[in-house]
Amino acid sequence: MSYSSVTNLDGERKPPKLPGRELDAVEVRILGVLIEKQLATPEYYPLTLNALVAACNQKSSREPVMELSEGDVQRALDRLQDEKLVWKVLGGRATRYDHNLDATWQLDRAAKAVLALLFLRGTQTAGELRSRSDRMHGFAAIDDVEATLQRLAPMIQEIPRRPGQKEARWMQTLSGATADFSRPDAAPAEAGAFTGEPLSVRVQRLEEQIAALSTELHALKAKLGE
Repeated sequence: MSYSSVTNLDGERKPPKLPGRELDAVEVRILGVLIEKQLATPEYYPLTLNALVAACNQKSSREPVMELSEGDVQRALDRLQDEKLVWKVLGGRATRYDHNLDATWQLDRAAKAVLALLFLRGTQTAGELRSRSDRMHGFAAIDDVEATLQRLAPMIQEIPRRPGQKEARWMQTLSGATADFSRPDAAPAEAGAFTGEPLSVRVQRLEEQIAALSTELHALKAKLGE
């Protein structure tokens, strides 16, 4: 399998320019939103920072639901600009932001629709991707979705069917969400990699849990007379 690519004037096929690092959950959410709004509501695109924050924190069609601040989104935008994945569009009364994936990743409309859904809603089957993509791209059949998925590897990864499941599921891998599915008990890493929360929030929660455990341990020792 290979990436989709485009042919330049010399007849050479240009590979996509993937980021040199794993993307974090906020960056993935931003890219998903920018693609979604470009395809579904082009009249409001590119997006202002306020519109981008609102779309990132949208309650519907988002898994997981996030509660990002303006600062969270701005810092992620700065990192994405360093990777040349997002452009700042100047002019008008407000600065707007536009993704650069058409050029960097060589994506056509079908590929962008599929990738946006995986960025915004996590692992999904080909059938779910088809039913949820209608505002961005109309797939005539499941076969068209599956052909698009094949072209996007290894930016995405197939999760083989497990007992009781009717269809295989697909996940994006640009945020480091990969797994070894050769083992029957293997589970996708996406659940841990795509928590939807800034690192500082997760660290604070862990510190609070450690403090609570320490308090419980001291109480237990006191009860045992140690």
